[in-house]
Amino acid sequence: MMFATPVVLIIFNRPHLTEAVFAAIARVRPEKLFVIADGPRFPEEARKCQMAKSIIDRVDWDCKILTDVSEKNLGCKRRVASGLDWVFAQVDEAIILEDDSVPDPSFFMFCQALLERYRHDERVMEIAGSNWQLGHKRTDYSYYFSKHSHTWGWATWKRAWRYYDENLTIWPDMKGTEAWTSMWDDAREAEYWEFMLDRVFVGKIDTWDYQWQFTMWCREGLSAVPNVNLVSNIGFGADATHTKRARHLLAGLPTHRLEDMRHPPSVNRHREADKFFFEQFLWDKPWKRYLRKIRGTLRRMMR
Repeated sequence: MMFATPVVLIIFNRPHLTEAVFAAIARVRPEKLFVIADGPRFPEEARKCQMAKSIIDRVDWDCKILTDVSEKNLGCKRRVASGLDWVFAQVDEAIILEDDSVPDPSFFMFCQALLERYRHDERVMEIAGSNWQLGHKRTDYSYYFSKHSHTWGWATWKRAWRYYDENLTIWPDMKGTEAWTSMWDDAREAEYWEFMLDRVFVGKIDTWDYQWQFTMWCREGLSAVPNVNLVSNIGFGADATHTKRARHLLAGLPTHRLEDMRHPPSVNRHREADKFFFEQFLWDKPWKRYLRKIRGTLRRMMR
């Protein structure tokens, strides 16, 4: 049986990882597969990029394959952003996987069911595959809603992606306003995200996902998060773009099968889950020591 929802695979220069993600996709046999590929950063990388692309030749089912391959290197931010623009110029919804995000088979059914259920509900902008609650079951339903984006295996609609702001154009005007501060339950969250978004805005972080997160907040959008982890990120290590700490708590996090689907009766954010995520994975990080160092330097300069 073929899988009707379009699937997007984003690849670069890691054929050994691409192979694992492709194998997971092949099990569900999507009718339509979009492939977004970036070009090599330097000549020596061209062979690995080509090896990653050649894995798509293994499609052995009736599948429409559409490719957006860049011959030059666009970088993480531009390549993913332009690639998803290309996807959503052609379809209204899609499931998206990068080359290091290996899903449980139930991930695809989960995304498909929720893409249909919330297709016209503007409050829901994303369906996540990752659960980072470390065993804390937040509801008796199959998923809960979060203000935080989780894009290690996810799905969305054209109606949501159309708001994507790749360059954070409104960030300077929003920063520090009541509209910004009112988004947060905890002042530490505003402080953390101001620090990170400032870095993205000036180009110190080459990424696309913080902009998507910001887009969701500006639209008061929510992510539907499964009550068990459905996607394992196998890409931590020295050859990763961002996730270089191989011993990170989330590296290779085991997946679980999502059994019978139970929908929550309403669309409301789970504040306790969001607080846990922030305190466990964002606030308690090395960047905090860096921020303290900056503050200390400023205090000494003002004496």
